[in-house]
Amino acid sequence: MKSEDWRNKKISLILPTYNERESIREVIDRFNELGIFHEIIVVNNNASPGTSEEVAKTDAIEVFEEHQGYGAAILRGFMVAQGDLVGVCEPDNTFAEKDIFKLLSYADSFDVVYGSRTMNDLIWDGANMGWFLRFGNWSVAKLMQILFNSCSLTDVGCTFRLIRRMPMLKVIEKARVTSNFFGPEMMLLTILMKMKVVQIPVNYKDRMGTSSVTGSARKALLLGIQMIWLILTTRMLSWNTHSYLSKKTGAFAHLLEKQDQTRNEA
Repeated sequence: MKSEDWRNKKISLILPTYNERESIREVIDRFNELGIFHEIIVVNNNASPGTSEEVAKTDAIEVFEEHQGYGAAILRGFMVAQGDLVGVCEPDNTFAEKDIFKLLSYADSFDVVYGSRTMNDLIWDGANMGWFLRFGNWSVAKLMQILFNSCSLTDVGCTFRLIRRMPMLKVIEKARVTSNFFGPEMMLLTILMKMKVVQIPVNYKDRMGTSSVTGSARKALLLGIQMIWLILTTRMLSWNTHSYLSKKTGAFAHLLEKQDQTRNEA
């Protein structure tokens, strides 16, 4: 896939997939129509049968991650991405592709740009963002903001985000969570590593198909509890930030080291 660079920077887009067979081709095509991506990478995380066939009908690159979990899929995508800027989005039709331009508009000033789905005017009819999920994401985000003295945070679970390449590599080195609450761990790491972070509102639409997490109130509640526990324990363990980060080794750090060694030997 070739496109014009965005302000002399190449952009990679990572689309992790597990249960998005019905929507993934349409989402890839709509992103591709924007004409700004150097590459679109689909990370097949034990996806539904037929997903690879849908991806094959597009220009996207498909890679596979057998270890089940949203975090594992994103970290695999980070390992493969070649862009100067790397976007992440779920291919379930809940996000408006054009909102990537909102994230990019902040990329000159910030290392990481996180999306937020909790602004009422941007929540579309039919979107799975009722008062329970909306308040839950907002309140847990505020807990993180207060405990870590960060920028204004309004959503702890939004999966539409953009990160610069060097900060992305630092996240790979330290991220341990490979499951569904990887998102808040990435937020915590970028805050603790003193990266320039901002969160901005994005559109949130009705999902095509059923979510494996937020489609169940019980699973959503459990995920929220896991996020709160992660935030609280990270705060307790990271009063000495330098010591905390120096002892932390990411789940994919050894793969990153091997990748670097291979490139140096080439």
